[in-house]
Order: sequence, then C-alpha cells, then structure tokens
Amino acid sequence: MKQVEDYISKIRGADVEAAESARHIQDTLTKPPGSLGKLESLSIRLAGVYGRSRPSVGSKTVFTMAADHGVTAEGVSAYPSDVTRQMVLNFASGGAAINVLARHMGAEVKVVDMGVASDEAWPEPIVNRKIAMGTRNMTHGPAMSLDEARKSLEIGAELVAQAVENGATAIAIGDMGIGNTTAASAITSVMTGKTPAEVTGRGTGIDDSKLRLKVAVIGKAINLNSPESSDGIDTLSKVGGFEIGGLAGVALGAASSRVPVFLDGFVSSSAALIAAEICPKSVDFMIASHLSVEPGHAFVLEHLGLAPVLDLNMRLGEGTGAVLAFGMAEAACKILSEMATFDSAGVSGACEGD
Repeated sequence: MKQVEDYISKIRGADVEAAESARHIQDTLTKPPGSLGKLESLSIRLAGVYGRSRPSVGSKTVFTMAADHGVTAEGVSAYPSDVTRQMVLNFASGGAAINVLARHMGAEVKVVDMGVASDEAWPEPIVNRKIAMGTRNMTHGPAMSLDEARKSLEIGAELVAQAVENGATAIAIGDMGIGNTTAASAITSVMTGKTPAEVTGRGTGIDDSKLRLKVAVIGKAINLNSPESSDGIDTLSKVGGFEIGGLAGVALGAASSRVPVFLDGFVSSSAALIAAEICPKSVDFMIASHLSVEPGHAFVLEHLGLAPVLDLNMRLGEGTGAVLAFGMAEAACKILSEMATFDSAGVSGACEGD
C-alpha cells in the first residue's frame, strides 16, 4: 500500500485557465450573467477540477465508510453502537436511504468497514478494511494510534485510486457510525478554534441533558489529549474515527487523481478538515454538497471556504446529500456544453450602459 505522502505529492491546484475559460463561456450564454447562480459557479469550479472548459461528470461512485467509536460508552448517542453493524447490513441489502438515492442518481455505492465493532462475515458488497473493533474511548486517551490514523488515510486513498482506475470520474463521501458526530465535533472544535458548545449538535436526536453531556465529553477529550490543530494526523488520531480517517484519505486520493469529491454533511466535512490540513491544495477538488442542520457544519464550510450547493435541512449522513449534488453538477456542466450563445442563437446581448 502506498503511503499518504505518495498521494499528496501528486496533488496540484485547480486548472485556473480552464476555470476562466468556463467563466467566459458562461458570460456568452443566452442569459443575464450570473442568473443561474450556484449552477454557474459550480460549473466553473468543475472546469478547474477536470481541466476542461466544458467538463462532464461521468461515472459516479459514493464511498460510505462505517466504524464504531469507543466514546459511545459515555452515553453521547440516542442509539446503541450495534446500530452501526445493523446499518451496514442494511446497506448491503440495498435498503438504506443512500442506496435509494444512489440508484436514482445512477451512482455506485461502495460500503467500507473501516472499524465496525463486529466480527460479522459481511456479504460480498461490503468492502472489509477493518483497522480495529472501533476506536478507543477518547476521554481515556487517544482514539487511535498514529499508525492507525495513517493507515485509515492510506486505505481511503487507495480505494479511490482503484475506483478511478476502474472508470470513476466523480466521487462522493458519506459515513455511518454511532458516536461519530461526537468525533466530528471534536475535530471541528480543534481545527476551527470554536468551542465544543458552538459546534456540537444533537446528532441522532439526543435531548437537552444528553447534549450537555456530549459537549462536556468533547471538552474532556480535547483537554486530555491536546490535539494539535496544525497537524491533521495528530488530531485524527486523538479525537477522530476510522471512517473519518478513511474519508479524509478518499478526499486526498480524489485530489491526487484530479477528480471532484462531493462532501456530504457534518461528519464527512470534518474529514475534509483533516485532508485540508494535511494538504491545503486538496480543497480545490472538494464540492460542498449541502448544509447540514448540525451547527458545526457551517463552521467547517466557512473554514474550508466552501459554499453548499443545496440546503435541504438534512442530517442523515451516509452520503445522501452528496449524491443529490451529483445531479446539480451534471446540470451545471450541461449548461456549459448545451446552452446556446447569444451569437449562435441570434439573440441580442445587453445594451451598453445597462
């Protein structure tokens, strides 16, 4: 398996010339400049990613990564940790929301066990890359070792490299793991400088007393472990999760292969924070699919400098918002390639001075 540095070394920024060419094309199309809003900016961003002024999305793959979290022992979730295992089986049978929406969007779902606390013999559709039976309880020490953190990144990068080799040209990331909004909140607090109270939400739907407990647990874990905000791997190892590391690796691998990675909600975007700290240029290849109702998500996107394509009051995870954004990306690209220009349509442009 390649080391994470091998992928990072290949990451270059977006193609500025292709993006500017797409911007020029947008201004020649039969519409007032900017009138298609985010579709225009999305098409320009994708042009920079693909290095073509008229890009197309092509073959779509979503990685839904699953793992358990030792911090659930602190009572931070409304659901027992065994739900992670149960949902992986639901993914395998095609019955989860991500399966439905991916079928609708024509995307392939790859479910990856990064650290589910189960010795279940998974059905064939599940990719087994288990690092351990869940992370350790971050209130007692680091969630994982530095070697485990690096391994999670390398697994994610390797999987996306294989997918691209097999024809994938657009990647989405999603998560499953009881307790993972606790890890995502801890990462977000460390990376953005916001307090645990500012970035922590109700996750699976916890009540006020459990929310106060969750905030306290996150604060305790951060104070105990002292994660370094300028070191993505250190932060991942101390307060992260195996699936979060895997998703950060997917983001780095996608940037290395010069394909866009569509972030889902709060948890997958916290993984993007890790990837961005490890390699800032990887942000050029990230598309924020939607804005989660989890309060920390807005802080993450602000820190990354990304604007969400959609705002649907979603907070499920799994990659559900990310695959919906595939449709917006395809529409944005078709505007560039199929819409008539003022000249070709014989339509008069704006009058001077207007």
